[in-house]
Amino acid sequence: MVEAVINTRASTAYLRIREAIIVGRYQPGARLHVHDLASELKIGPSPIREALNRLVSDGLVSLQDQRGFRVASLDLSDLDDLTDARCWANEAALRASIQRGGQEWEERLILMLHRLRRAPRLVEVETGLRGEQWESAHDEFHNALIGACGSSWMQAFCQKTSDAAARYRAISRSAIAGQRGDEEEHMAIAEAAIARNEDKAVGLLTEHLRRTRDLVANNWQR
Repeated sequence: MVEAVINTRASTAYLRIREAIIVGRYQPGARLHVHDLASELKIGPSPIREALNRLVSDGLVSLQDQRGFRVASLDLSDLDDLTDARCWANEAALRASIQRGGQEWEERLILMLHRLRRAPRLVEVETGLRGEQWESAHDEFHNALIGACGSSWMQAFCQKTSDAAARYRAISRSAIAGQRGDEEEHMAIAEAAIARNEDKAVGLLTEHLRRTRDLVANNWQR
């Protein structure tokens, strides 16, 4: 019973810390003090440590000898590799999803697109910080796109690269929000996917992912 409670609290801590890292509230390189997080989240130190170790495995947190846990750093030189991996994995997953998806897949994709369009885009206008609601809706839309691919491994890999990309978006702040029409991009991708136009859908998704890379790189805050 006690172990089950700890696991539940660790999962809660994991999700809350993960979201804070992804939307940029915890900045790259920031120290993550176990007791400070326990106080902030009102969760005991043991579940916090377990959550942080899980985030180390995800690549979102680093653990250094004698220095404790820190938010994993970001490096612009890593962005091209990440973008290539995202495009490669998402192309395969989207093609499979278009080929295998039925009416239920189409309906979920339309629903997730609707939720994304209605989600508040910014929490802080001056910094361009995205809120959890928008990030969650954005995540669900992209997951819905590949939701019928039939491979949990492929979906998990796409999720991991998506989390990494979200952190790069967060640090580019208001620049991206002011320079792109991602609502129209998402709609065009969904329409092509539902029309079963594989090449068009994949092309639009690839452009979408690479445009994110370009905007982040052009507005990198040194």
